[in-house]
Amino acid sequence: MLHLKSESTANWLTQVDHHLDEILIDHAHCERKAATTAMNLMNSYTENRQLCREMTQIVEEELEHFEMVLCVLDERGIDFRRLASGPYGRKLNALVRTHEPERAVDRLLVASLIEARSCERFSLLSEHVRDRDPALSKFYASLFESEARHHTTYVRLAEHFASRESVRVRLSQLSSEEAAILAQGSELPRMHS
Repeated sequence: MLHLKSESTANWLTQVDHHLDEILIDHAHCERKAATTAMNLMNSYTENRQLCREMTQIVEEELEHFEMVLCVLDERGIDFRRLASGPYGRKLNALVRTHEPERAVDRLLVASLIEARSCERFSLLSEHVRDRDPALSKFYASLFESEARHHTTYVRLAEHFASRESVRVRLSQLSSEEAAILAQGSELPRMHS
């Protein structure tokens, strides 16, 4: 369903164990960036009414999630602050082709893979902290459905710009690249490190 070609490693869970505050802060930034991505897609493809309608819903949901994560930070006494970005998003976005309509396809599929990885990480995090932090576990479990829906929405919208077959081929290629990027890891404890 999520079109991912790898699973998160125990190394990421070690980062969660040692730097949960930083992971939570990064999660808030991820939600903000996801809203920005949806807005940018609306701006780039304004003539596509279906895309604009669906991006409007995603923007609203991502900003709601941003606020929810800020509340989690507040409840835990964690100050929200800027963090250096990890390499994951930058490396994925570097794979986007430069000419339309391939650019539209890639932008949507990269967004879909980021949502899919978030979905996988939220589920993993929820399970990992269930016994010692039930409230946080429940919070992350509650986000799974919307992240999965965003993933499938982005994949479906890519088919507005290319055939289903070519979208699936490109999704498979990008998913392989995403797995390789994730395998490189990052020393920065991030939601997508």
